[in-house]
Amino acid sequence: MLLSLSVRDVVLIDRLELDFKPGLTALTGETGAGKSILLDALGLAIGARADSALVRRGAELASVSAEFALPDDHPARVAIADQGLAAEGNIILRRQIGTDGRSRAFINDEPVSVGGLRRVGDLLVEIEGQFEQHRLLDAASHRPLLDAFGGAAADALAVAAAWRAWRESQNTHREAVAAATAAARERDDLRHALDEIVALDPRPGEEAALADQRVLLRHREAMLEGLDAALGDLEGERGALAGLAAAQRRLGRLAEKAAGHTDEALAALDRAGADTAEAVARLRRLAAELDADPRRLNQIEERLYALRELARKHGTTADELAALHERLAARLATIEGAGGRLAALAAAEKEARASYLAAAERLSRRRAEAGKRLDLAVNRELPPLKLEKARFRTSLERLGEEQWGEHGLDRIAFEASTNPGAPPAPIARVASGGELARFLLALKVALAEADPVPTLIFDEADSSVGGATATAVGERLVLLGKSVQVLAVTHSPQVAAQARHHWRIEKGRGKGGSVLTRAAALDNEGRREEIARMLSGATVTDEARAAASRLLGTSAP
Repeated sequence: MLLSLSVRDVVLIDRLELDFKPGLTALTGETGAGKSILLDALGLAIGARADSALVRRGAELASVSAEFALPDDHPARVAIADQGLAAEGNIILRRQIGTDGRSRAFINDEPVSVGGLRRVGDLLVEIEGQFEQHRLLDAASHRPLLDAFGGAAADALAVAAAWRAWRESQNTHREAVAAATAAARERDDLRHALDEIVALDPRPGEEAALADQRVLLRHREAMLEGLDAALGDLEGERGALAGLAAAQRRLGRLAEKAAGHTDEALAALDRAGADTAEAVARLRRLAAELDADPRRLNQIEERLYALRELARKHGTTADELAALHERLAARLATIEGAGGRLAALAAAEKEARASYLAAAERLSRRRAEAGKRLDLAVNRELPPLKLEKARFRTSLERLGEEQWGEHGLDRIAFEASTNPGAPPAPIARVASGGELARFLLALKVALAEADPVPTLIFDEADSSVGGATATAVGERLVLLGKSVQVLAVTHSPQVAAQARHHWRIEKGRGKGGSVLTRAAALDNEGRREEIARMLSGATVTDEARAAASRLLGTSAP
């Protein structure tokens, strides 16, 4: 609730301090005394549009601050914390305006944007008047108010959570489908690449071996000529094999005479003969390979080109082609196994949609029940407020699936008709200024426990009515004051008499004879005089004082 309001240099106010208490507080005074200025000042503190014309003449800066006491769980604390500010203890909103029209906003003495101040202020104060922009006329406020009235806030949170889960599941499935579509194209490319690698059948080290063979075959003629010569040196009549054999025979004949001294030499000659024979065999095989297929060089060069071209195509080396085959095969297996995941994601999306629908249907039923109870409560308040021909209706319209959202399946609007047989329409379209204020009062009374705004200001809700109707307005303001703090700017003595607290706004003279707006908290005698003035006008008579006493005596302040 609003604890205090401090105003400096706003229009006709030079310095004003007002303290407020729970329940209904009346703000009265003659026309032009400055009651609207006071409301304008409060509006500045809660983020209303600034105008340099509000700065008092002769001053350089207008300043307004409002202090509020709130429950720990009030939504305004969340709105403050969302701006990175401390939200503990009492909340102080402050606004400054210079003569150049520039303004500064503060929450708990920390600078904030005007928009940030307004977001918090809208949760703390609501001004209802004939010419105000009423929050209750904004259809966006009807849904949360109906949910709070029907005790369906938890259901609404469950629907929002189910909606987010459905949307997340839907997005995951869509992304997987898109990935699968792209993967299908990749799958064809993978299969083609694998077929190429399998057909070529590359082996690690093959490129180097083929390159060596190509070098050898490119010198085939010279190699064959040299091999023939080498074999002649080894196998001819005077070749190495013949010489080794002759030496072995000579030493063998000397073996008995040498007494074993030639044994090692004979063993060496034996080994040399075997190695020479092996060398001859190898040279013959090499010669046979060189002479076997003259086309072998072309085959090797074609194979080597194919290996290197395939490696270049895949950005790797010929020796890595075999490993690439393994990786591509694993990727293809993963893609071909994704079909099962898509089916699981589709099933999860379907289940999430069903969960959202079930939660949203429950919420819709709660809303329909709450709408009926709200209609009864509001319509019960209308006849005493001289709106006996009017009817209030909570409209619930089922939305198409494309319009479903985190708030459920319904479009909710508060509607009214002021004449029998007239179709219901938004309240602002069918109610005149005075009717509108009383209509909103009836709605506020019905929604008192549901609306989180702790301070309500009614600016002449009793306009154009008197007698029993004005008394009924006062009674409902008193009733409303049991749930929230109510400030009523009024010209009705019947309303003022029912208030628990009373401020009189009046004009006075400042230094130099300037006209200034003042405010005075009234005691019982002051209240009697003020209500008598409201009854009789400029000249307060004894009859007016007696009537005021009767009003105060029969009221329940």
